[in-house]
Amino acid sequence: MKKWELSFPDKKIISNLMLKCGVSSLTAAVLASRGYSSPEAVMNAYEISELSDPFLIKDMQAAADAINEAVENGDKICVYGDYDCDGIMAAVMLYSYLLEIGADAVYYIPERAEGYGLNKDAVKSLCESGVQLIVTVDNGIAAVEESELIYQCGMKLVVTDHHQPGEALPHAEAVVDPHRNDCCSPFKYLCGAGVVLKLIAALDGGDYTMALEQFGDLAAIATIADIVSLTGENRFIVSYGMNLIENTDRPSLEALKEVCGLNDKELDSDSIGFGIAPRINAAGRFGSPRTAAELFLCEEPDKAADLAEELNRLNTERKNTETEIIKEIHSMIDENPMLIRERVIFLYGKNWHHGVIGIVASKITEQFGKPCFIASESSGEIRGSARSFGDFSVFEALKYCSDSLEKFGGHPGAGGFTIKSGMADEFNRLIQEFALKYHRNMPDFIIRPDAAVSPMELQLHNINGLKLLEPFGCQNEKPLFYLKNALVTDVVPIKDGLHSKLRLKYGTVYMNAFLFRVSPDELKIAKNETCDFIVTLDVYSFKGNEYISAVIKDYNKNSEEINAVCADSKLFEAILRGEDIPTADCRRILPVRDETAAIYKRIPDEGISSDALFSKMKQDIINYGKYLVSLEAMRQLGLIAYSSSNDRITRCPVRSKVDLLSAPILTELNRKATGTR
Repeated sequence: MKKWELSFPDKKIISNLMLKCGVSSLTAAVLASRGYSSPEAVMNAYEISELSDPFLIKDMQAAADAINEAVENGDKICVYGDYDCDGIMAAVMLYSYLLEIGADAVYYIPERAEGYGLNKDAVKSLCESGVQLIVTVDNGIAAVEESELIYQCGMKLVVTDHHQPGEALPHAEAVVDPHRNDCCSPFKYLCGAGVVLKLIAALDGGDYTMALEQFGDLAAIATIADIVSLTGENRFIVSYGMNLIENTDRPSLEALKEVCGLNDKELDSDSIGFGIAPRINAAGRFGSPRTAAELFLCEEPDKAADLAEELNRLNTERKNTETEIIKEIHSMIDENPMLIRERVIFLYGKNWHHGVIGIVASKITEQFGKPCFIASESSGEIRGSARSFGDFSVFEALKYCSDSLEKFGGHPGAGGFTIKSGMADEFNRLIQEFALKYHRNMPDFIIRPDAAVSPMELQLHNINGLKLLEPFGCQNEKPLFYLKNALVTDVVPIKDGLHSKLRLKYGTVYMNAFLFRVSPDELKIAKNETCDFIVTLDVYSFKGNEYISAVIKDYNKNSEEINAVCADSKLFEAILRGEDIPTADCRRILPVRDETAAIYKRIPDEGISSDALFSKMKQDIINYGKYLVSLEAMRQLGLIAYSSSNDRITRCPVRSKVDLLSAPILTELNRKATGTR
């Protein structure tokens, strides 16, 4: 369950920003909500006009010297990339530049099956092929053992990376990584391709003109795709690169824009993040990353079109596979609801594609508001991916479970792991133990809209004004707005029912609001119902006219009670897990028979969403804890069925009289409430 934290920015600050920055009221409200109280602060954050000297990054001069020397000596150089969008773009950038200056260069991008970063088999193969210098891009900072092998083989190494270094740095001619403790560069949050952009400038004497003109577009794509902070110098890279992409004559981008349906459309960071980047990533997930690299190295439009179509096909396969895994997970949860009632969600399947389980983990985390660890067994190996939020650290959790793991890695928000054979259940036990021991109060999944918006503020110029804050991305997210009591006047399926379009009436304003990856059948609201929404706002053109549209990020019929609802939900789940609960809390959420029976009677024959049913019960002054306990009692007795995918409750056929009080949860809760054994 998601918790809403509403923001009400200071009106005086909003007025001041509107006056002195010349921005719309919505833009000023967003800036005020994000902590900007003066025009100077806004300018410092949003008006980035240049990149800092590339040689300020530790070892950049040494890297440039080593590479230039290899070029002059005619040494064979290998650019060693990674199979994600950032690693592919970085490899294409440096390899292309080296070819242009006459270097004897090759590139190597490992397949996903080889794993991330340098590997010993690849190092040996490159040595046998005559490579004399390896330059890593978007990897290498952790390759301590592999670096020693490189020198044992008589080769040299230059590392360029943007990931956090460990205690020891690899043996290399230069280790270029802004996150090094001894690096004094002013901006630390470049992606791998951003580091390479600076490396190319350094190789060209430190001037950015050529590097930006030739590779600014690829660096922008990688920066958006890798979800690094879109602040500071990254804003400059993305803004510059987006202009290049908009007017590109690069065959690869022309072909990708065509398959993405982006031709003749104004591009923004969403166009890259949800259109172009996923297709590049699909190559590494469902095919070979070389396909994407070949596309961006291709100069023939016909060949580029064919390669772009292949990436589009792989991306469709990725989406279909992702959908099938999520369907299977929902079926598992419907059969065993305790899977989502533990402190941490652990899901374990057979032959789930490793290329998408990280994406699936993110979606399950967002849907159920809990840290999620997903593992898949294939070919005798159990590999997994995890996502989290708040102060629950994936890395610390995996470290706690290390006795059940072959290997693991990651950071607070995400990680990967391999479970020892036969120890999946033990891993789950340890992960739940860690959560109980260190997170007695589990973090809430919180959505924070920037501001509440009134109907009178929903004007085209106000919404168009938000473009001044672009490009949007990590740490400069697209603004979220709170709409209170909007009326749903119509619900329309789109894309064969995969998505939903809601027609909303908000005051006197009508708008289309889109809910992606949720079909009309899965909605928790119906036509002619009012609801609170958190949305992003945009303007679209149709037949020469402009209209307001919204994308729904969350919706709730009971948002004013969300804190109490979240607290009762946590209490209810703690009871199911058998944790110790104060007697007073047990009494407060213990329903009497008539309350449970009243809930059952209000379930219509066609079924109803849980939110809608609870709204019907509010007139009976029943709290959310009693409501959840009643539903679980009826589920345990076979009176109702509950679907996790659409939060829908339906009645089950009843062939004999059922004693409601015999439900295990009511028996246990009554025992705790009365203090009996």
